[in-house]
Amino acid sequence: MVASRIAQTALYQEVAERLRQRIFAHELPPGTRIDEQLLTVDYGISRTPLREALKVLAAEGLVTLKPRRGCYVTEISEQDLDEIFPLMAMLEGRCALEATKRVQPEQIARLETIHRQLERFAASNQIERFFVANQEFHARIQELSGNRWLQQVIQDLRKVLKLTRLFSLSIEGRLQQSLAEHTTILEAIKAGDAARAQNLMHDHILSGRQALVRSSVHQEWVA
Repeated sequence: MVASRIAQTALYQEVAERLRQRIFAHELPPGTRIDEQLLTVDYGISRTPLREALKVLAAEGLVTLKPRRGCYVTEISEQDLDEIFPLMAMLEGRCALEATKRVQPEQIARLETIHRQLERFAASNQIERFFVANQEFHARIQELSGNRWLQQVIQDLRKVLKLTRLFSLSIEGRLQQSLAEHTTILEAIKAGDAARAQNLMHDHILSGRQALVRSSVHQEWVA
């Protein structure tokens, strides 16, 4: 009985992860109706693990369950973004503050390594690689905060933001602006100035949203 229950749990979690990645890749764009019958055939599973997986994704905000209408990939509005970004700014700012208070020299060295990658990718205008390094920079600071609750909430919100195709780094001048903001954040952390690191991270997140407001580019967001 116990072994069977574990196997079932592993199955719906795997299904949830497959669907999550398809949503992030926009193979299932916002507003798309989830065809449960087709997915059960494609994945070779029954309806039970699929529906459990959809409940997980609904809890994350990635899909919306509509009574008698089915399940749809969540659509994010401009108002949603206006509400999410200030919250992200507050949370990531707090992470920067806590990380600065806890950071050790070897951990600063790791941040510096990531920052050198950002500089290199910015200089060669490698936007996709800058994006990946940027995500690592933010994730490292969140990890250094030592606050798992902050990390969990930020990760959940970032999942929701992946539903958009907003790409602020494609906006003229934003790549260098983002690099400069990372530079000042790193300097504040190295100086042990927790309050300044918090304020800089807060403003850094909001500047990504402000760049999008000034532009009609719609591909994918990054701070």
